[in-house]
Amino acid sequence: MYSGKNLWFRVFVRRFIAFLKFFKQDKFCMVGAIIYLIFIILYIFAPMIAPYNPHEMIKVDGKLLFNAPPSAEHWLGTTNMGRDIFSQLIYGVRPALVVGFSAAFFVMVVGTLVGLFSGYFQGKIDNFLMRVTDIAFGIPFEPFVIVLVAFLGASIWNIVLAMALLLWRDTARVIRSQVLTVRERNFVEAAKVSGASHLRIIFVQIAPNILPLSFLYGSLAVGWAILTEAAVSFLGFGDPTIVSWGYMLHDAYVSQALSRGAFHWFVPPGILIMLAVMAGFYIGRGSEEILYPRLKKH
Repeated sequence: MYSGKNLWFRVFVRRFIAFLKFFKQDKFCMVGAIIYLIFIILYIFAPMIAPYNPHEMIKVDGKLLFNAPPSAEHWLGTTNMGRDIFSQLIYGVRPALVVGFSAAFFVMVVGTLVGLFSGYFQGKIDNFLMRVTDIAFGIPFEPFVIVLVAFLGASIWNIVLAMALLLWRDTARVIRSQVLTVRERNFVEAAKVSGASHLRIIFVQIAPNILPLSFLYGSLAVGWAILTEAAVSFLGFGDPTIVSWGYMLHDAYVSQALSRGAFHWFVPPGILIMLAVMAGFYIGRGSEEILYPRLKKH
């Protein structure tokens, strides 16, 4: 007999292997997963990989080492304030992943719950939730994020809050349409006849059938969230105490790095933002074809 700890470990291993097999079914999924895996490794080991503190002003012989070109000591050079650009690039992974995965979580939870209750109950509840969704669709996304962050204060959590308030709308609409189909199937009717409560039917009978779709939209939300944080930070509404890729682009812009030809300053964070968005799209596209194989025929 296995102890509880050994049993838990075996279950974890089986699920992890199943998770890997899922990504192996599509090259796009695998590429996106590898990109996120590299970002996660950088997130965890950033203090060991980055040679300097991202806020440290480096001095040589008592003088500030500002706008230094790439060298063996500073792979991407330094900023106009003498900060190591490579170290900022590595530490920039942290706010990107925090914002991306936090926003994706709220998008999945809020969008899935709205879609489940709207599609299952229909009637007045459906009308109310869909009107709220229509209002969310009518609000321009990025101006709303900027206004909310400017009102509440510069913080990555306020950016997450702003995205959580609006990004769920697409997920809710798609989940609702799927629930309208699932609720008519025989196993749902059998659960109703057996006397199961509405909540049990929603979360035990219907939810497992639409969760893959929720994860699909969650993976897409990661990229959009990272891109939104970068845009907000670039416009100067990001948290000045946290070095993000958007903050780096904003810092390079106001320092006229482009006019000086300091491509080593603004190109690397731009590439990492692009890779983060691409990874989310690749996982979403690959997952879509795995979950709905008939799409490959078109």
